[in-house]
Amino acid sequence: MPVRIAIAEDKFFLAQSLKEKLSFFKDFDLRLTAENGQVLIEKLQEQPNIDLILMDIEMPVLNGIEATAQVKEQFPHIKVIMLTVFDDDIHVFKAIQAGADGYLLKETPPEALKSGIEETLAGGAAMNPAIAMRTLKLLRNPDAVSHLEQQEQIALSQREIEVLEQLAKGLSYTKISENLVVSPSTVRKHIENIYKKLQVHNKLEAVKKARKNNLI
Repeated sequence: MPVRIAIAEDKFFLAQSLKEKLSFFKDFDLRLTAENGQVLIEKLQEQPNIDLILMDIEMPVLNGIEATAQVKEQFPHIKVIMLTVFDDDIHVFKAIQAGADGYLLKETPPEALKSGIEETLAGGAAMNPAIAMRTLKLLRNPDAVSHLEQQEQIALSQREIEVLEQLAKGLSYTKISENLVVSPSTVRKHIENIYKKLQVHNKLEAVKKARKNNLI
């Protein structure tokens, strides 16, 4: 029987890339796709006969880590591989906490993706070498895990990090909006959210605290 697969990815072109990779293998049957975690859960409730999910992390409405936790609670038979551009300690740690069965980067080539899926379904854990090393270091160092949990309390979205990195370079709101191709009002809103999450009142405090917690 073909492996029944679901994809959760909010970016259309990345979802299409994944579909193309899966199409190389006749043993894989793509049953459903979802643009965020909430849509994924709703579709799984209607069609729970899925073997494995390729899960993005940064998605609107319900992100991949939260969605993974819900999948594991509601559909424990389904394996989940986080397929993402992130390979930092916080995301790896959170994915493991949520119950992810594997963690691969989106740049993983088709054959490696195929091997990772098969390994995971066989009871293993698909993980590229760099991420496996990070995981081992986290497991061996309880203090590092404790520090990551403190960091998670002030974790920023990828876009907020991009805005903060631009701020740290001393760029104006207008220049940031040009660089990130968003409106100045959107930049201001992101900065308001950054200040709220970091519990700071100005740019200097925000940059200092973000650097202290390895957010930028």
